[in-house]
Amino acid sequence: MKSFGKRAAGQRLERMKHSPRWTGDGFRNQHPVLPGLRDPEQKVSIGDFLCGGTRRVPKGPLPSLNPLEAWARPVDTGLRATWLGHSTVLIEIDGLRVLTDPVWGPRASPSTLAGPKRFQPVPIALNQLPTIDAVIVSHDHYDHLDYPTIREMARMDLPFITSLGVGAHLEAFGVPPERITELDWWESWRSPKAELAITAAPSQHFSGRGLKDRNATLWSSMVIETPRHKVFFSGDTGLTTEYADIRERFGRFDLVMLEVGAFHPSWGDIHLGPENALKALELLGGGAFMPVHWGTFSLALHAWDQPVETLMELGPKQGAQLVLPRLGEAVEPSRVEGVTPWWRGVDTLEGPGLPEEEAKRPMPKTMPWPVD
Repeated sequence: MKSFGKRAAGQRLERMKHSPRWTGDGFRNQHPVLPGLRDPEQKVSIGDFLCGGTRRVPKGPLPSLNPLEAWARPVDTGLRATWLGHSTVLIEIDGLRVLTDPVWGPRASPSTLAGPKRFQPVPIALNQLPTIDAVIVSHDHYDHLDYPTIREMARMDLPFITSLGVGAHLEAFGVPPERITELDWWESWRSPKAELAITAAPSQHFSGRGLKDRNATLWSSMVIETPRHKVFFSGDTGLTTEYADIRERFGRFDLVMLEVGAFHPSWGDIHLGPENALKALELLGGGAFMPVHWGTFSLALHAWDQPVETLMELGPKQGAQLVLPRLGEAVEPSRVEGVTPWWRGVDTLEGPGLPEEEAKRPMPKTMPWPVD
């Protein structure tokens, strides 16, 4: 199946083996898991994943905007972000555009017939995107590295910035090798055309697209910076003390994008969830906080809106500057004052929506490929 991608080989593999994070047969996280993050007593079975949980998808579509008109206007502050669903965000930073983890496909899966189905459409078609200066792919899981999306984007003249080993998948999907830059943690790519740098930074996660390639590629958070602005993108991660190291190296961020959805007590070391996202924000030194990795796929047992409702409750108490735009709403973080809970009321709308049993059907039992 082409969507599985390809394993690294040759010079690419040799470079990977020189990484301090390479263990001989794959990559590892830098530090042991923080105490108390994972509760091994609360395991999730396939049955739980298929049938457990309540309100895992909304009853109707979430409010969204077409961002084309907003993108045509200048960015007064120099920094603007448009959440397009899950972990896909268009960052406009001092006249440049960076797209994170682009996913336009209908499922977070190698199959078009099975796997977590998108319950919220992207507010704009892929071919309507404005000129992009760089595309970030944080790691190789299906809800971050999407085969049909990359196949389309491979036809565009775009540089792809990703983690070690992920370039093999991109090449297999049609991206020319000269347009791929693979980074180890703390390595940077610099645009040859502008003062834009993208640096891979630590995260606490794992990788893999099939049954036998766990941790065969690296996973990263990413720092996007120009001389005027700095943006942090978590990719997927659990809570790690390395966020303090990131703060020491880069200072305060103008915008922090942290994953908040698809969490569970037994996954506490590989996903943040809203409470640990606030702890990560503190380690990073604060900054405007825009949650990502929610509102698009059902990838856990919690209610679809639980991540943001928890943030609405806890964030103000901890002094967090929440930025919660609607899908497709272009916002300048320094100008956001307060949060309107625009997602409330969706479950009272009339209409069939997406059948919950369909949305939370992640995969057939015989094909346990990783999603997150």
